[in-house]
Amino acid sequence: MADVHATARPRSSAARICTIIAFVFAAIAIFILPPLFGLVGLVLGIVGAVLGDKPLGWYAAAASVAGAVLGMIIGYAILNS
Repeated sequence: MADVHATARPRSSAARICTIIAFVFAAIAIFILPPLFGLVGLVLGIVGAVLGDKPLGWYAAAASVAGAVLGMIIGYAILNS
């Protein structure tokens, strides 16, 4: 069997924890302090992806940005109605 070197880092439990927390912050960002929780979720999603949780880490980062934007839109709609 050929010696194959993987370029991706192996997934660790720390990467999965960062990714899960990023998804939680994405949901919280919709309702409470969207810029803060969205930014923290974005950072945790990127950290999770860099540590090895590749697809879900990037999805969590994107979900955090989407949650922050959606939360700001909802907040704007509520304040101006």
